Amino acid sequence: MERLGYEVRTSSVVPASAVVIILLASIHLLDTFALQPLSPSSILTSQTRNLQLAQLNNHRNISEILDGLLRGYDNNVRPDFGGPPAVVEVDIMVRSMGPISEVDMTYSMDCYFRQSWVDRRLAFQGNKETLALSISMLQRIWKPDTYFYNGKQSYLHTITTPNKFVRLYQDGRVLYSSRLTIKAGCPMNLEDFPMDTQRCPLKFGSFGYTTNDVVYRWNVARKVDIAVDMKLSQFDLIATPSANQTDALQSGEYSMLIVSFHLQRHMGNFLIQVYGPCVLLVVLSWVSFWLNREATADRVSLGITTVLTMTFLGLEARTDLPKVPYPTALDFFVFLSFAFIFATIIQFAVVHYFTKYGSGECYFSSDLSSDSSSDDEDRTQGKGRRRPTDSGEAKGDGDNAGGFLNTFSSPNGDTGTSNRLLEVIPLSACQITPSAITSSRPSHHHIWSMASCLKGTAVSGTGNVGSSVGRTAYTPTISTSNIPRLSIQGQFKKRHKKRAPRYNSVSKIDRASRIVFPVCFLAFNAFYWYSYLSRSKRIQQMRSGDIP
Repeated sequence: MERLGYEVRTSSVVPASAVVIILLASIHLLDTFALQPLSPSSILTSQTRNLQLAQLNNHRNISEILDGLLRGYDNNVRPDFGGPPAVVEVDIMVRSMGPISEVDMTYSMDCYFRQSWVDRRLAFQGNKETLALSISMLQRIWKPDTYFYNGKQSYLHTITTPNKFVRLYQDGRVLYSSRLTIKAGCPMNLEDFPMDTQRCPLKFGSFGYTTNDVVYRWNVARKVDIAVDMKLSQFDLIATPSANQTDALQSGEYSMLIVSFHLQRHMGNFLIQVYGPCVLLVVLSWVSFWLNREATADRVSLGITTVLTMTFLGLEARTDLPKVPYPTALDFFVFLSFAFIFATIIQFAVVHYFTKYGSGECYFSSDLSSDSSSDDEDRTQGKGRRRPTDSGEAKGDGDNAGGFLNTFSSPNGDTGTSNRLLEVIPLSACQITPSAITSSRPSHHHIWSMASCLKGTAVSGTGNVGSSVGRTAYTPTISTSNIPRLSIQGQFKKRHKKRAPRYNSVSKIDRASRIVFPVCFLAFNAFYWYSYLSRSKRIQQMRSGDIP
């Protein structure tokens, strides 16, 4: 019994000592590690491992969520099939616009086109509120068949990858955004061009689903946003009203959304290139009113030049416009400017028709001095002069004073009597050198003493006074009463004269045109600009200060 008891005691003592040894060893190890802290690299390594484990768990969870959502999902069936129609909310962010073509009546714009709808089959539970999915996910889920009703050549940007994305929310809402360049038709009314305001619509909706399946609505928070830095070269975007619309066709009623871009045209380019040159050409045509009416070549060439230039401007102004069947505001201005220029040519034709040689307001001074050519012309073309009724010599009585009444042919060929008295000095009162008498041909400019002829002046001519003297006529500068005068009866040819106008010939029609044409043109401009600016509502905008 004692042996047995000893054995029992020894077996109970051994485990107790072993426990003590183990406790001492653990205490020593704890003290050793407590004195040596962990390094930063070991801490980062542990954190990275934790993140990787968390990401791996998230990936596994998302993959499991998507696999669970797409398991049994049919992308050919719309959400809530057999129930209420799916509501698609749309908003647009316009980044840029242009070009805007009047010839094709189209406009282009670059925008972010966003669509959002709720598909309860894609609702999920998890830590993530939003899931950003790959674009390949679009091929596996349902999306609306949106098309642009008035679109022509729209396309999706694909550089460097297709510019679109998909986001999925926990409640099953899907956000689908894409970057598009849309070229759409814009029916323009160009009657007020270039003071017009065009309304270019953009209409889109479902191509195949009726209102029983899909309904389009604008996003209330943001319908149509315009980029702050967007600028147009020829227009100002002044408004973007939007609305919902339902089109009734034979196949059913379709939900549509429409937005209208109100574009107001800039006038600066047309003022510089068309309106300004037209006004200057009209004013240039008025220069002919200040030209001498006998200057036919100058006035006709000026009129034709301005007409041809005006024709070129009118054709150039319509190169960028479609061939519309109605006149535009620019056409009216060009046509009336052309009419004013053409009227100046007609005015000169009227002035020239009533202009006669030597008539009007032009006064001429007679210069009786002639050269050899005029003398020869008088000899060959002049009619023979009648000799005086007397014996051809002056009467010896110095107290008897007579005078010549000059009778000549007028420019129209009629014979008349002038109001001037030409006083002729008899040859007996002058001293003439023998060379002047004996010469076979009278020399030119025979001059004698002023005292001998009583301050008279001699001019060689074809006058025939007396039989013993050569043909010489006299034009006294100062008439004297003590010189015998002879009276000549009959027709006397007027001598060749040099016509020296004192000032230009001015017609009364030209004088009136200098006032009538500018006043009419100013009145036309006032009526033109007020009427068209009022129609385009630019005057109201200028008064309210709303012009951008």
